[in-house]
Amino acid sequence: MLRFVRKYIEELLPRDKYVSNGDKTMSFNELKDQITTCQDCKQKFGFTPNPIFHGKERSKIMQISQAPSKKVHETGLPFNDPSGAKLKYQWYQITDDIFYDEDNFYITAIAHCFPGKHPKGGDNPPPLACANKWLAREIEMVDNQLYIIIGARAAKYLFPNESFEDLIFKDNTLNNKPAIVLPHPSPLNIRWFKAHPAFEEKRVPEIREIIRDVLGLT
Repeated sequence: MLRFVRKYIEELLPRDKYVSNGDKTMSFNELKDQITTCQDCKQKFGFTPNPIFHGKERSKIMQISQAPSKKVHETGLPFNDPSGAKLKYQWYQITDDIFYDEDNFYITAIAHCFPGKHPKGGDNPPPLACANKWLAREIEMVDNQLYIIIGARAAKYLFPNESFEDLIFKDNTLNNKPAIVLPHPSPLNIRWFKAHPAFEEKRVPEIREIIRDVLGLT
């Protein structure tokens, strides 16, 4: 499996951007420690980064989103914001106890830190240097059953040659495992939801059933 992921990520990313860990014996806890203490983007952000991720090596679902929000940056708890409320309570229809149970979800993103606010509104794009450095290693080490990819930027990073809308409305495969792609649940995404009513009417119930089956809630 590790060779497949390494080959996949190396083909996906330009070679000059890919950063090998250089240590084939690195443990999962060592990886977590390195991500937690990463300050690579401090100068770029202009504030102290706060890497956010949650889970363990054998979490059933690996959820990969775009980047933490300002509230998540301040609280340290992923999806502890309006986007998370929609995701957890409306789409997944699960409790916080289930969502934050590390046996259930490994929660990460293509950028582990809040990237700051854009002068024209919204958040800055997630810096891909973070994904290039850390995400391949997380994918290698987490022995999950299902991937959930959240947001157009995350989907583009992992499925660069496929239509975002096509990915949302079909079942996908990543690293030889099933993968679900979701639009971002942000309140700012309301125009997309209005333009695609079939997502919440038809696709969300299907996704909810898949998640409940993986978590053993059915």
